[in-house]
Amino acid sequence: MKKSVTLLSGVLMASLLFTACSSGGADNSSSSVANGTTEASPTTALTSLFKAPDLTKLPATAQQRTDTIIMALTDPAGAFTPYFHQSGYDGNVSSLLYAPLVTTDDKGLPAPNLAESWDLSKDQLTYTFHLRKNLKFSDGSPLTADDVAFTWTILHDKSYDNDSLIPTLGIVGGADYKAGKASTISGIKVIDPQTISVTIAKPNATALLTLGSDVLSKAYYGKDYKFGELEYIKKLHQTPLGNGPYVLTKFIPGQEVRFTANENYFKGAPKTKNFIYKTSEGDTWQYVETGEIDFASFSATQENIDKLKSLGFVDILPYTPSTYSFLQANLEHEALKDKKVRQAIAYGLDRQSIYVDANQGAGEIANIPAAPISWAYTTDGINPYAYSAEKANQLLDEAGWVAGADGIREKDGQKLTLHYLGSKSPQTDIFIAVATENFKAIGVDFQPEVFADFNSLASKVEGGDYDLASFSTPMLTDPSDGLVQFLDGEIKGYDNPEFVKLYNEALATNDIEQRKKIYADIFKLLNDDLPVIFTNYKKVVYAYNGRIQDLTVSPFNGIASSVPQWNLK
Repeated sequence: MKKSVTLLSGVLMASLLFTACSSGGADNSSSSVANGTTEASPTTALTSLFKAPDLTKLPATAQQRTDTIIMALTDPAGAFTPYFHQSGYDGNVSSLLYAPLVTTDDKGLPAPNLAESWDLSKDQLTYTFHLRKNLKFSDGSPLTADDVAFTWTILHDKSYDNDSLIPTLGIVGGADYKAGKASTISGIKVIDPQTISVTIAKPNATALLTLGSDVLSKAYYGKDYKFGELEYIKKLHQTPLGNGPYVLTKFIPGQEVRFTANENYFKGAPKTKNFIYKTSEGDTWQYVETGEIDFASFSATQENIDKLKSLGFVDILPYTPSTYSFLQANLEHEALKDKKVRQAIAYGLDRQSIYVDANQGAGEIANIPAAPISWAYTTDGINPYAYSAEKANQLLDEAGWVAGADGIREKDGQKLTLHYLGSKSPQTDIFIAVATENFKAIGVDFQPEVFADFNSLASKVEGGDYDLASFSTPMLTDPSDGLVQFLDGEIKGYDNPEFVKLYNEALATNDIEQRKKIYADIFKLLNDDLPVIFTNYKKVVYAYNGRIQDLTVSPFNGIASSVPQWNLK
């Protein structure tokens, strides 16, 4: 499934990032609930780490593990090669197997990783990366500038059809290579085994982090490469050769993904030798209570926090990720092509009740494609789409949808039906219950369909048999990250030249203040266009085995960067 929203880009956060629905908004000091009254939004009391008070309560199953940490994960598709993932859960797996050239610090700014430093030319077009010495892949083979050049090159192959942003940077000579007019990309120059430069056609504020992504082994992934033929890589997806903290040892679909420490990891082998993703279906609460898993994330409701505290053996860490959730609208369906209908859905859906009140304040309403943690976030000039059946009905009237004898609106002989897709979860249950009543009040025939696993939902969306589907983004570092899905027709049916113009303008400068102004205009445009229905931002808590030491969380990288340091005391 080619969807940027399902890719994690090295972020180890599946249960957090890909639940069916969540919560968000600029101001949750009060809430307009279903009956139109206003009441104070509940807030959670946990604002810092809560340490497990009694580790003697830790189940024997967890006590007996001395060199293994287990985490729950929705079943991945098995495409574990970076740049070729089929879902975000594949990205969760590869985030343990690969390390990028450049990472980000706690402020979302670039930080060294495989590349110990880099230079940018005065014209802001040429990036020169200086790799650390003695880098190795997990099999002990050397990682050099040739591997970086190979990685950037195959992403320009004419048969590449996934969603890496590297081909969009305009690397000089990239278009000629893709067209088969050149055997190499002229803008990529290997200077020596530890040094590589790349020249782009015009300045791009995200180029450093985009170019600084994962590195593929040329010897392994390029052995059978022929221009125009990338199908062979699929055969290597489940036997990846990486350079990250762990090595894949076993993948049993529907059961587990097993890893062991990479002795050749450039930062040294992880402190905990074995790591397991438990992918079998089951109750996460039960898994935590019985000690079958060591780490899980939950919505930050007071009920959840109190229940977790009562266990006695888990540390609890509050966290607000840099993500947003939304309802993807099928813009190829006639009714949803009309902006007034999409706006009516936004007005007619009581998002406050669904995502904030029902979650005891563990979320905020979202109205733009950026999280409140982002330096570009703003509410100035943004329509909050406060719940109003009256406003929704007015817009549907204006759009020509007239109520029929059964109360369902019709136009040109067609009923106004919304076929909704969601993943099985308590949040989806809440959404369906409230949405059913909300849509009935505005004459919409609401038809929900719930999937037990994400891959089935994604396949249904890919086939186009839906009207609305719930998704969340991966972690967003740069403001442009949350906009990619609106670009180049990735959301089929959305093509706004003004958006593309502003998007490119925002990337053409490294001036933060100038970029803020442009993103403010972009947010206003998308807040009015509603190519998706923005729903919420999440507030979650991590609950984990109190024996785990050195677990830290980054606002932009989540827990991914600290996993190699986790240690069972």
